Amino acid sequence: MLRLTTLIDGRRETQDLADGTWFVGRGDMCRVRLDFPDVSERHALLSVRDGVVTIKDLHSSNGTYVNGEEIDDEVVLDGSKVVQIGSSMLRVSDESEEPAPAEEPVPASAAGERPMPSEPDPEPADPMRELRLNVQEQIQRELLKRMDMKRLTLQGVDREGLEDTARQKIRSIIDEVVANGKLPDGIDPVRLEDDVFNEAMRLGPLEDLLADDTVSEIMVNGPHSVYIERGGRLQLSDCQFTDDASVLAVIERIIAPLGRRCDESQPYVDARLADGSRVNAIIAPLALSGPTITIRKFSKKALTADDFIRFGTWTHNAAEFMKLCVLLRKNIIVAGGTGSGKTTLLNLLSGYIPHNERIVTVEDAAELRLQQPHVVRLEARPPNIEGKGAVTIRDLVKNCLRMRPDRIIVGECRGGESLDMLQAMNTGHDGSLTTVHANSPRDVISRLETMVLMSGMELPSRAIREQIASAVDIIIHESRLSDGSRKVVAITEVTGLEGSQIVMQDIFAFRQSGVGADGKVIGEFKPTGAMPTWYDQLAGRGIRCDPRMFDPDSGVDVDVEVVKR
Repeated sequence: MLRLTTLIDGRRETQDLADGTWFVGRGDMCRVRLDFPDVSERHALLSVRDGVVTIKDLHSSNGTYVNGEEIDDEVVLDGSKVVQIGSSMLRVSDESEEPAPAEEPVPASAAGERPMPSEPDPEPADPMRELRLNVQEQIQRELLKRMDMKRLTLQGVDREGLEDTARQKIRSIIDEVVANGKLPDGIDPVRLEDDVFNEAMRLGPLEDLLADDTVSEIMVNGPHSVYIERGGRLQLSDCQFTDDASVLAVIERIIAPLGRRCDESQPYVDARLADGSRVNAIIAPLALSGPTITIRKFSKKALTADDFIRFGTWTHNAAEFMKLCVLLRKNIIVAGGTGSGKTTLLNLLSGYIPHNERIVTVEDAAELRLQQPHVVRLEARPPNIEGKGAVTIRDLVKNCLRMRPDRIIVGECRGGESLDMLQAMNTGHDGSLTTVHANSPRDVISRLETMVLMSGMELPSRAIREQIASAVDIIIHESRLSDGSRKVVAITEVTGLEGSQIVMQDIFAFRQSGVGADGKVIGEFKPTGAMPTWYDQLAGRGIRCDPRMFDPDSGVDVDVEVVKR
């Protein structure tokens, strides 16, 4: 008779396994019940057939592990294999075998983490790091004693003056510590000065990560857990804050210049850094693991079409086609998921707008960096502490129609402002650009319909689709692929309305053919062979474009030429 031994918090439970299927999870219907929050309702399935036992993960939240390795397919179990589900261990054996002792199973990991086949004892803390943080904290306390920030602010000292004063005070304190022989060996006084200054006046440990061009995203999950994205992959950094108060101070420094707040009454906020990098912060009581900051960095150097070609985001002909669409004042929507690069692409497209046009940008947090000389930037405003004074994206879109814009660029449509944006596109403000969260070009249409209904206008579905078909000319869909790369996967033209269905055709499309040994996605971005419906109008607009641009077999790079008259 087969026997299942379960080890839960050092307590062993044993039950006989008869032929059949055994659900494992925390749900009441499970025959092997593990009532823990890190275990799914139906976590895994044990199957017993003629003395053979197999286990299969049922798409659980935290995975099922056999001998420390996460399983994807069905695995045959024997006495040498230990199953880990959450913090519980399971082992199958014959009645004649001795159950595994409590000391031998694969060490349990924290909920949701991959168990590591290494020593169960945690790595000892770095004593030098602890010492350096301790010295840094003492110098910070001394700095607060010597530097009366409130008095300096009341005297009208600007931020640059405050930073100079703080730098001098910190250097003076460290010099005294060194002169008295109290600075521990191995601590660099210059690095210590920078660390204390960044903690006191800037963004603390995040300064080094912000200066690192290889880091594209920073995620602070409480003071002692800071993750970064590098090369499209997440990794844990060695950056740490002193405590929760240190993280809260950084949040305050980010949002204070913007006139925003983050406190118990409004425990989350969207903001931006001086370079346009996007910031989201959320604190207790909503964030249970400590104050949380997410920073999506923007490249210090504005990316060009050639950069996109070099990265493999799109091709030369696709870039020229989008230049053509902007010059022809086509209304363009950039679509994609979170982190797919929509805002970066929108920045690039805006660079094709002629410099003699007046551009008005509307954003929730100002991120766009346009190079044209005649740009008016509008930014939404959240409500004050009394819940009043909010100015929404929709309010700004309505207002910018009265500002004589040649082009309107909305950073992102996510609500009722979509109706006003469509109205603007349909009433003479052609050449407008915006972004939408969507999973495909077709999904953009349904998302726009839903967002128009969020405006409170009870419009029939056909009327909304007529507005969309008339307003939107081009949809660019950008995606973040499994290898972390960002690619334009479709450039689609909206051709009109037939019956109740909006008709679209792909002009360019990315076709994935596989995945390389290094995990890189293999595919090709090329024309589909379809010609835009307005191609015959180009000659009359003084623009030359070789039709081979749209030939999937030509392989010729085509340049768009504007004929000067």
